[in-house]
Amino acid sequence: MKNTLTIAAVLMIIFCKAQTHRFIYELQYKMDSTEAGYEKLNMILDITSKEVKFYGKGLAITDSLNKKFGMNSSYTDMTGQVVKRKLNSFDNENFINIKNGYYSFKTTDQIHWAISDETKKIENYTLQKANTTFGGRNWIAWFCKDIPFNEGPFKLRGLPGLIFELSDTKKNFIYTLLKSQELPKTYSTEDFLESNFGNKAIPINQKQKHKLIMEFYNDPFAFERNNFKKSNNDLKININGKEIHNVDELNTQTKSMQEVIRKYNNPIEIDKAIYYPIY
Repeated sequence: MKNTLTIAAVLMIIFCKAQTHRFIYELQYKMDSTEAGYEKLNMILDITSKEVKFYGKGLAITDSLNKKFGMNSSYTDMTGQVVKRKLNSFDNENFINIKNGYYSFKTTDQIHWAISDETKKIENYTLQKANTTFGGRNWIAWFCKDIPFNEGPFKLRGLPGLIFELSDTKKNFIYTLLKSQELPKTYSTEDFLESNFGNKAIPINQKQKHKLIMEFYNDPFAFERNNFKKSNNDLKININGKEIHNVDELNTQTKSMQEVIRKYNNPIEIDKAIYYPIY
């Protein structure tokens, strides 16, 4: 645990007036479950008197730089873990980028915990162990009763205290609380969460989401393909640093992209993973 406020300081924050209680977690995760190495990034859990939001820190950094310097940069959170909900609720609004579109869909994600008597000490904190099954994975959480927020990373909430450590038993996703912050007022996410840097989230359902994802998988370069058709192949485009001159070369890139999508198919809710066909 690094740079974490003392319990006394956190408790003082809780009783202050309207503000945002921010908890920053380090997330280690595997995009491909067969690989040994991890991707690492920081995630933000914001708790206000009305709402809870969880999202990648890169979104907040980009938004801050845009406002400070008058920039118009964008950032795509690829974790699939951008959510918001009302306080003390299991009803989540999920946000996702699918190619050039930004979408939201709603889910109810009830979590049922089995709380153990096992405890451990980290610095001045006493943490208690709990287990649950969610999203097709078995999870172990260590929470602190002295921090009276029944929240944690992503949708994993509902314990009688804040989750400090969380991981699935296969160690595909590992969260560690790094620090806490008190923000003097409610932190606005309207420019990067409810909308993604100019693209307001379009509400969809699960069936529509699946259709959009499969459309992207089947033809990830549909826009470029359409441009080739309009130009009768008299066009050069750049894809990932490679110059493409005709539809045949584009088809090769399509197959390569489909291989990448199939390889990095390890979402946190593995029971909702899409099984992509091989053409």
